[in-house]
Amino acid sequence: MHVMWRPAVESDDPRIEAMCLELYREDPGESMSAAKVRRTLRALRDEPTRGKAVVAHVDQGVVGYALLAAFWSNEYGGEICCIDELYVEPAHRNRGIASRLFEAIATDPSLWSPTPAALQLETTPSNIKARALYERLGFRARNQLLRLRLTASA
Repeated sequence: MHVMWRPAVESDDPRIEAMCLELYREDPGESMSAAKVRRTLRALRDEPTRGKAVVAHVDQGVVGYALLAAFWSNEYGGEICCIDELYVEPAHRNRGIASRLFEAIATDPSLWSPTPAALQLETTPSNIKARALYERLGFRARNQLLRLRLTASA
């Protein structure tokens, strides 16, 4: 199986939308809607300095997606690539697809350039399998994320 992570194009949007809604059904967090997904994809396309959507493509087609967001870290002295969401369809899990994303971010300038100073992500406490994968890849818990919502969820 040949896996390629690539920047998403507009024709990928319906697949990303469907996978995103499935992600939030499998691992509930904040409420999610198709409208939110479309707004996010449009924002990333219109303002590429914010980040980008990428898709995992295998022989059969698109089987996963990730939303990558950028922010500058004074502490790390460079740009952080935050993996805001990562999803691989259940039938394609445990095949190294998610792991390959992290390697691709560090080596493929079409996904992220220049190489980020660090990668960041978060998981819900109940997502044990994802956390085990991330720890196996070298991610470590650091500090505690606190968040204050300022706008209503749409």
